Amino acid sequence: METASEHRTVQSEQLDLRGLTPAYIIGKRCFDIFASLTGLILLSGVFLIIALLIKIDDPHGKVFYSQTRLGKNSQTFQMWKFRSMVANADKMVDDLLQKNEVIGAMFKIKDDPRITRVGRVLRKYSLDELPQLYNVLKGDMSLVGPRPPLPREVVNYTDYDRQRLTVIPGCTGLWQISGRSDLGFSEMVALDIRYINHASFSQDIKILLKTVMVVVNPKGAY
Repeated sequence: METASEHRTVQSEQLDLRGLTPAYIIGKRCFDIFASLTGLILLSGVFLIIALLIKIDDPHGKVFYSQTRLGKNSQTFQMWKFRSMVANADKMVDDLLQKNEVIGAMFKIKDDPRITRVGRVLRKYSLDELPQLYNVLKGDMSLVGPRPPLPREVVNYTDYDRQRLTVIPGCTGLWQISGRSDLGFSEMVALDIRYINHASFSQDIKILLKTVMVVVNPKGAY
């Protein structure tokens, strides 16, 4: 986790889009298509096993769960996940908002009562995020980038916070490899700005490799 002085330095950065060259954007998209399609094919057996476990744990709920998120330039799209919560989880949000453990425009509870037994394991190892490979293939998301927020979260964004919506959102990013839920909202935004300001293929590859290590040895995931 970065220190307070490092965080203040990052947050003082102005958005710099010079790294988002046409070569980088096109190359990143080509890599996303290849990697997501390959992943969907190779992990099809894992998808089936997870689907069966979800149905055994909660036969009445759906296997997949979609949620409206905001992508680049605040464009809405449906983000897909394996369902890790009870079927009526969305209807329970208002009753749990007062238990939010994150300061800022983000909602997180460490011991969320809505999470199922299988869902807790899926979340710990980020397996619930695997269906987002479909979002990557479609172009809604990239493998690496800022996490796409909920519309109700963006309502409370400052102009500084909105800068994280300048690029296509990702499945993983600096936030995920730097502590995830152990970091506050302002720290997440600062890391996203840092990512955008230093956009490069080498940075993306480093983040993907570190993501594998985080998944194997998860910390701050809930």
